[in-house]
Amino acid sequence: MVFNLEKIIRPKIYNLEAYRCARDDFKEGILLDANENAYGPTQIELQGTNLHRYPDPHQIEFKKAMASYRNKTSVFRSYDLVPLTDENFCLGVGSDESIDAIIRASCVPSKEKILVLPPTYSMYSVCANINDVDVVTCPLITEDNSFQIDATEILNILANDPLIKLVFITSPGNPTGAKIEIDRIEYLLKNWDQGLVIVDEAYIDFSGGSTAPLVTKYPNLVTLQTLSKSFGLAGIRLGMTIATKKLSKILNAMKAPYNISTVTSDMALKAVQNHNLEKMEQNAQILNKEKLRLLNALTSLKYVDNGYIGGLDANFILLRINNGDNDLAKKLYTELAIKSGVVIRFRGNELGCAGGLRVTIGTKEENDILIKEFGRKLEELVG
Repeated sequence: MVFNLEKIIRPKIYNLEAYRCARDDFKEGILLDANENAYGPTQIELQGTNLHRYPDPHQIEFKKAMASYRNKTSVFRSYDLVPLTDENFCLGVGSDESIDAIIRASCVPSKEKILVLPPTYSMYSVCANINDVDVVTCPLITEDNSFQIDATEILNILANDPLIKLVFITSPGNPTGAKIEIDRIEYLLKNWDQGLVIVDEAYIDFSGGSTAPLVTKYPNLVTLQTLSKSFGLAGIRLGMTIATKKLSKILNAMKAPYNISTVTSDMALKAVQNHNLEKMEQNAQILNKEKLRLLNALTSLKYVDNGYIGGLDANFILLRINNGDNDLAKKLYTELAIKSGVVIRFRGNELGCAGGLRVTIGTKEENDILIKEFGRKLEELVG
């Protein structure tokens, strides 16, 4: 008798390729590859906690503060919206748990599907495969370098495939950095009611205009957010699903009772106090200014295309090297990481991103080093 693991593990799990994150390749140096906030968290102290007790399973105070902030900063004043409350929120261990939960809640394994819009965040497909849910794709518009969604084509696909239950939109996009125009999202919401449109807004505070307040207007809208990027708290792993009260109640019933640790809860609550919200906004403004400085410096170099791929709506830029030269882009990425200690991310294999290098915006000092080493290594490689 021969034991065969392949016959025991579900095929989609057996053949699953794990999500490859930035820290898989490099862990030291000037790390400008993972879109972390270079200025770190807005608070560094942690008061004593009762860690021998189980954590609060609800985080009501945090949810109320975040709801108030999104209501206050909403750009949809003319919509006469019902305000968000804590009942519109479900918290997860990063956005990845939120993505997994919404797929498990909505899709019947081995039958129903999700729709993703490449180039995009690969965890949507990873979570779908883990849950034995098929993935359908509809590429973003790449011809004009806008990386917007093609709402008409999405609706055509949905009309011809009633098994699709979820549409995942990343706004601002990763790796594109382009915020999706709200009119395009609303067009989908108004013309498709056979599933949910999930807008992943990990980078929204660098551009503003969150769709979160619109969940009280469109019951088929779900907004995902995180404290990892603009709040500088990637290490505490806190993600938010913002949806109708009815859907949020379902998702809260599904989650593990103590999925958010006491330490995470304490740090998250501090992050949404007024003075720390102001600090977050200030840091976002600083990073946005540095983004333009970095862009101007790097695109002035020979063999870096004039302009950028996608948009400038996140805390990173996506550059194209030598008209889409993947070989040169890979060599430059490797040289910078190994010999200069500056780590960015190669993204040339993504749809529409040939020759693409994604550069997270660092501090001024980090960016100065990047600019110097980027130009020096590029000159060495091309002679």
